[in-house]
Amino acid sequence: MASALFVSSNRRRDRIRILGWGGNGFWLFLKRLEADRIIWPTGSATVSLSVEQLHWLLDGIDLAVIQKHPQRYYERIG
Repeated sequence: MASALFVSSNRRRDRIRILGWGGNGFWLFLKRLEADRIIWPTGSATVSLSVEQLHWLLDGIDLAVIQKHPQRYYERIG
């Protein structure tokens, strides 16, 4: 499996391409949406995503509005 994937979209945001290395050659995954648009992450030109975030992007979830619960830390007393 590839250690890095390169993900891009067209200007209309109705197609997404994922390029990866499979050990003996490149593979290309293309997804075309029929009605909706891909909600692309805002920010810099290069964005690092986790596998979970990539799945969310492919499912049409806006990554900017997803918030995880804050992690809590407790100290032991006594």
